[in-house]
Amino acid sequence: MRKELNTAKKIFPMPVLMIATYNDDGTVDVMNAAWGTMLDAGMVALNISAGHRTTKNILRRKAFTVSFADAAHVVEADYFGIASGNSTPDKFKRSGLTAEKAGAVDAPVILEFPVCLECEYVTYEDGPYGIGLIGRIVRVTAEESVLTDGKLDVGKCGAIAFDPFGSGYYKIGERVGNAYSDGRKLLG
Repeated sequence: MRKELNTAKKIFPMPVLMIATYNDDGTVDVMNAAWGTMLDAGMVALNISAGHRTTKNILRRKAFTVSFADAAHVVEADYFGIASGNSTPDKFKRSGLTAEKAGAVDAPVILEFPVCLECEYVTYEDGPYGIGLIGRIVRVTAEESVLTDGKLDVGKCGAIAFDPFGSGYYKIGERVGNAYSDGRKLLG
C-alpha cells in the first residue's frame, strides 16, 4: 500500500556538481550546485540565483567548469555548498584543494575531482518557473584512473548524489543494467 508523504515535492537523487569560476582578482571560486542537469546534448542547465558570486563570475567571464563531486572529497564538496563566496572570499584556499586553468575556457579545473566539463556561457534566465544558467560543454576531461579502455567508467569515479529528502550524500557505483538494451526483452 502506498502512503502519502508530508514532505516537499522533490526529485532524487540529484547530482552534486562543483561549479568553478575565477573571481575578479583571479582566485578560484567554487560552489556546490545540486540543481543542475543536461538541457540537450552538449548543454548544461544550472538553477543558481543571481546573488551567488559564482553566477556573477560566470556572467562576467562567460565561462565555468562543472566537476562531479566524489566520495573522497565529500567534506570539501559540502563545504562549497555551505560557505558563501560572498562572505568567505578565500573559501577555495581554505578547502585545501588545487586547481589549474581549463584548456578550453577561462575557468579553473579542480584537480581532485576526476571528471570535469569545460563550459561556455550561453544565457541566463530568471523567470516565474525558475532560474536557468545555460552553458555549452566545449571540452570534457577525466583522470586516467576513472577510464576503462579509454572510456569513462562511472563505477570508478566515486561520484556522489544528493538526497534532498534526508539531506544525505550517496556514492554511485554499481552498474545494474544496460540502457537501450535491457528493455528490448519486453518489445515482443
